[in-house]
Amino acid sequence: MAVIVLASASGAPGVTTTGLGLAMCWPRPVVLVDADPVGGSAILAGYLQGTVVHNDAMVQLVLAHRDGQLAGVLPNVLMPLPDTSVVLLPGARSHAQAAGLVDVWAPLAVELRGLERNGLDVIVDAGRLGMAHSPTPLVAAADVGLLVTGSGLSALAGARQWAVSWSAAAKDGSGALSAGCVVVGEGRPYSGRDVARTLGLPVFGTLSWDPDAAAVLSAGRAGGRKFGTSRLVRSLASVAAAIDQQISAARQETALRHETSARQEVVTL
Repeated sequence: MAVIVLASASGAPGVTTTGLGLAMCWPRPVVLVDADPVGGSAILAGYLQGTVVHNDAMVQLVLAHRDGQLAGVLPNVLMPLPDTSVVLLPGARSHAQAAGLVDVWAPLAVELRGLERNGLDVIVDAGRLGMAHSPTPLVAAADVGLLVTGSGLSALAGARQWAVSWSAAAKDGSGALSAGCVVVGEGRPYSGRDVARTLGLPVFGTLSWDPDAAAVLSAGRAGGRKFGTSRLVRSLASVAAAIDQQISAARQETALRHETSARQEVVTL
């Protein structure tokens, strides 16, 4: 089981749409966490078109944490998304609530990692990097931190410095265990290989530029039978599989290192 964090360095590269799409294509049950400090609950307003009442989940978690009841309250504020294996932890109603969430991010990260015991993976939408009151502890607790970026020059210019920071944090242990990126709209105009070379991060996958299919996820438009076989959904499934494989390989490597180290200690004794 794993925790994956998605974030962007600039506006509107599609982090929320990417996170929702990956969650819906994920090979196991998954919790999708809206941790964007800007607030607005984009999934409730967009994909669900306001048909589900906001449950003020984050406010409930803050109060529960103050009372020492975070672990007990968390399962009660998760919202199943209809006809999927995704459960949603809705975000703040507005940016005005962001400052009040700062103290809950670290204990929430611990509880989210604990969901592994129940067979749940976690995908976190951390919004735009550099915002006040960002959920930094969630990034630090992640197995993988992924920058979502377009392939245009302005998008890459914004992502480059953050890529350096995320890569350094992965190496020194202050960030996600590994860092990479997901490219939205490869070939507009640069390729995934160009992006990887520019950012100095591995590209875990590329998402097709498919505005009609994206509108199903971002605005709740009717997708029809073609949505499931659209270019976007096919590419989302490929990226989800690539992330899952990367995490499995990294964990196997870590386990092997620990086993080798233990054997060496026994030999030394």
